[in-house]
Amino acid sequence: MDVNKSFWNGRTILITGISGFVGSHLSEKLLALGADVHGIIRRRSNAENIAAVKDKLKLHNGDISDAHSTTSIVREVQPSVVFHLAAQSFVPLSWQAPLETISTNITGTLNVLEAIRKVDTVHRMQFAGTSEEYGFVRPEESPITEKNELRPLSPYGVSKVACDMMCFQYAHSYKIPVIRTRAFNHVGPRCQDVAPSNFACQIAKIAAGKQPPVVKVGNLEAVRDFTDVRDMTTAYMLAIEKCDVNEPYNIGSGKGWKMSEMLDLLIKISGVKIKIEQDPARMRPSDVMSLVCDSTKFRKKTGWAPEIRFEQTLKDILGCWKSNV
Repeated sequence: MDVNKSFWNGRTILITGISGFVGSHLSEKLLALGADVHGIIRRRSNAENIAAVKDKLKLHNGDISDAHSTTSIVREVQPSVVFHLAAQSFVPLSWQAPLETISTNITGTLNVLEAIRKVDTVHRMQFAGTSEEYGFVRPEESPITEKNELRPLSPYGVSKVACDMMCFQYAHSYKIPVIRTRAFNHVGPRCQDVAPSNFACQIAKIAAGKQPPVVKVGNLEAVRDFTDVRDMTTAYMLAIEKCDVNEPYNIGSGKGWKMSEMLDLLIKISGVKIKIEQDPARMRPSDVMSLVCDSTKFRKKTGWAPEIRFEQTLKDILGCWKSNV
């Protein structure tokens, strides 16, 4: 399902986390449709991901952890649509810095909601939730629907459950037009520190002779549902166009990949001879063993379906790392 070009053309959009992995892909797509794209960016943030379109974007220095800064930017921009993507979203880091993760994500989301409440121009806000909110999933509960109980198993997951519920409360109490998406793992070109990209980075270094022929890994028994980020950003835009306010929507491919299977495919694509070695430092205190998405609700509402095959996504990720290495 294609997005409605006329809906986005000329529309004023604000993206939190615009310089991040997802924000950069989303901003490019919106610019191509003629949207007026603004983004909140911290002064110390790396803007490499948006380098190709930076001159077309309207960037505002600020930090969503600062209430005054966030409200001032929303008041200045007067957006009709807000994509709230900014977060401390690296799960392993949430174990090392739980307080920072909880504080950044919850306070940031609260400040965005408060800013929207005070500036009455926003017709739709998309909250980027995560499959990590589901956490401990029993075998009989897979694939996961929106009705599944939330049992997060990481500080990151806990923070996102709190943000999700805060969005529910603000939509109910103040009629803030929030659409709550729960995206399962999304990956793609542009480097990010998640398993497929991390493995591809190591393989690219091995191929370039910059690393011994050993890939360090964590738990390879975990099962994850992967969607290409380019399909995911289309889903986010369709969520704004078509989804109901204050409803949760799972977004994912519906296919589970065991980490070992994903790594085997990546090695096959690379054509490099590699040994695999488990690294204790990459193991988590508790890990979510299986996260596979049932996105029936979202697909019926929007007509969305992923178009990019996972094999192509892995090729693009590996190509990205080879050019960087």
